Amino acid sequence: MKKNRRAGVTVIALGLRGMPNVPGGVEVHASELYPRLQALGAHITVLGRTPYRPAGSPLLWRGVTVRWIASPKLQGIEAVVHTFLGVLYAAARRPDILHIHAVGPSLMVPLAKLLGLKVVVTHHGQDYLREKWNGTARAVLRLGERLGMSYADELIVISRGLLELATHKYGREATLIPNGVSEPKGLTTRVLLEKHSLTPQRYVIQVSRLVAEKRQLDLIKAFRASGLPGWKLVLVGGAQGSQRYADLVQQQIAGDDSIISTGFLPPPQVQELLMHAGIFALPSSHEGLPISLLEAMKMGTPVVASDIPANREMGLDEASYFQVGDTRALAWRLHELAAIPAEERIVIGKRLIESCARYDWDIIAKSTLEVMERAAGLPTQRTWRDRTPARSLRDVDGDIPTRLELGGASDRRRARLPTGMGASSSGGK
Repeated sequence: MKKNRRAGVTVIALGLRGMPNVPGGVEVHASELYPRLQALGAHITVLGRTPYRPAGSPLLWRGVTVRWIASPKLQGIEAVVHTFLGVLYAAARRPDILHIHAVGPSLMVPLAKLLGLKVVVTHHGQDYLREKWNGTARAVLRLGERLGMSYADELIVISRGLLELATHKYGREATLIPNGVSEPKGLTTRVLLEKHSLTPQRYVIQVSRLVAEKRQLDLIKAFRASGLPGWKLVLVGGAQGSQRYADLVQQQIAGDDSIISTGFLPPPQVQELLMHAGIFALPSSHEGLPISLLEAMKMGTPVVASDIPANREMGLDEASYFQVGDTRALAWRLHELAAIPAEERIVIGKRLIESCARYDWDIIAKSTLEVMERAAGLPTQRTWRDRTPARSLRDVDGDIPTRLELGGASDRRRARLPTGMGASSSGGK
C-alpha cells in the first residue's frame, strides 16, 4: 500500500484491550485497521490495558504507537475505568479524533465531548445480549450504546443489523463499514498438526473465546453425536474473564483424545489450523460480524454456522445454517460436510473465497479514514474513488439490496454506505 504523504489526521483509539497479539474481535479489527490508516497518512495511538500486554510487546508496531494504561482486570468495570483514564489522556494530547470501540466504552462519549474532543464511535455489536451479563450490567451497556449513538460526531457500524438499529432506534446517520479479512499467507508449516496428531481435512475447528455465547458445549455435544471416525475437534481460544464457562468446557473434554483445546494462539498458528481444517463451525448465540468465520471462508474451508443475523450476513447457502442450540441439526450438518467428495470441497471452497471479496481491509481503512476526516472537519482526499468498487454489500445470491430500504427518503439518507462498500456509481449491481 502506498503511503499518503500529506499531513494526516491524528487519532487516539480506545475501547480495546490492546494490540498486537491480544485476543478478541475488536483487537483483531484494530490490528488490521490501524496500520493501514497509518500507511494512509494518519497518526494513530492505541491505548491498551496493562493487564493484557503480552510480554515484550512493542510500543511502536507497524507504525502505530501503542500506549498501555493501568486498569483493573475485573469483568464489568475494567473497560469503563480504562476508557475514563483514556479520555483524560486524550484531552491532554488533543488529537483530531478520539476513536472509541464498542458500547461499554461509549459510556464516556459525553465526557469526551465536554472536554472538547471530536469522537467517532464504532459499534461492534449489542454486547448487552451476551449471556455472561446480569441485568445491571446489561442496563449499563444499553446506556453506553445510547450515549455513544446520541453524542458521537460520527458513527460506524459493522453490520446491516446495527445500521438498522442506528437508524430506527436512535435516528442517527451511521456509516456501514464491515469487518474485513486479509489474504492468507503462504504458510507451509504443519507444526501444530504434528503436535496434536491432526490429519489435514479430518478435523472440525472453532476459533473463539471460551465464553457462553460462543457455545462450545453445543459443538462438543454435536461433534460426539455426528459419528465421524478418525476426526478430531479443535477448540482455539482462551477464557478471558469467563473462567467458569471455560472450566465447564475443560471438564467436558477431559480424557477425550478426539477433542483438543489449544488456548489462545497467535494469528500465524491460527491460520495454519484453519488452512488444513475439514470444517469450520460457529454455533454462537451472539456475534458482531465474525472475523474468524470470514477467515475460514477466505481459506475455502467448508463452514457451518448458527442462524443469527450476524452470521446470515455472510450470505452462506441455507444448508450451512442451523438454529442456535439445535445440536442434532449441527451434528447432521457436520456429518454431511465430512462426507462430501474432494471435487465438491473444491467447488464449495471457491464459492466461499469469492464471497469474501467485499471484505477488503484496504477499502475498509480508506472508508474509515474518510469518516474520521469528516468528523474532524478536515478536507477529505478521496483518490480511491477512482478505483473500481469492491463487490456490493449484498449476499452471494444478490437478493439483499446494497442500500437498505428503511422507509422514507430521510431513512435512506441515514443508511450511508462508504466508498467501495456499496453499489457502483453507475448504479449497477
